[in-house]
Amino acid sequence: PGAWVGPDREFFEVEAVILFPAIDLKDGQCVRLKLGEMHTATVYNENPAAQAKAFEDQGFEWLHVVDLNGAFEGQSVNGAAVEAILKATNNLVQLGGGIRTLAHIESWLNKGLARVILGTIAVRDPELVKEACRLFPGKVAVGIDAKGGYVAVEGWAEASTLGVVELAQKFEGAGVAAIIYTDIDRDGVLAGIDWPSTIALADAVSIPVIASGGLASMDDIRRMTMPDAAKLEGAISGRALYDGRIDPAEALAVLKGAQ
Repeated sequence: PGAWVGPDREFFEVEAVILFPAIDLKDGQCVRLKLGEMHTATVYNENPAAQAKAFEDQGFEWLHVVDLNGAFEGQSVNGAAVEAILKATNNLVQLGGGIRTLAHIESWLNKGLARVILGTIAVRDPELVKEACRLFPGKVAVGIDAKGGYVAVEGWAEASTLGVVELAQKFEGAGVAAIIYTDIDRDGVLAGIDWPSTIALADAVSIPVIASGGLASMDDIRRMTMPDAAKLEGAISGRALYDGRIDPAEALAVLKGAQ
């Protein structure tokens, strides 16, 4: 796996499975949800930019940022907080939530994002995603959020009849940089990653897959180093990092040692 980053589009190779710390934005604050329900939000930091800098200082190289309000409303709502994050850190940042047009994609990439994550629009208009991949090579990821094996859209508020693998395979050969696969039933409840489904998805497509939803402990970190997980680009961690269930230095050392 690899990606184009920076204004000069330098190419870098990913050598180890990446741990992406998550910054979920609701009303300008850094929060975590349970099971994707907005009313369950726990505020972990009122200053997302400071949180981004803290993650960089801990040794992380990427940030996974989600505009939760934007995901539900279909447009960017926490733009100011995202721009503050971009100014505060040198880390590579991927952003999802409410990004639905080519103009919106281009605007965010011009502000310094490493890549955008397209979710609802990937279901509604897969051709737009393919066009975005053509226009912005290596900078477009697809977010697939699943509930009971089927894709959910509009900030997880609406279920579809589309299967996860079925959607993922629509983008084979299109140039999608990564698929972020979230098991909604595990998100924010520290139940552990759904490894069988995640690895089955990674086996079904050539696009790099990022696991999301439920990462709970160092057991999940160690699971990321197993041979069958080597095909993954990485995994996203939110609540387990914020609650101290995962020590950043220990987790990064385990992943680096598995290269």
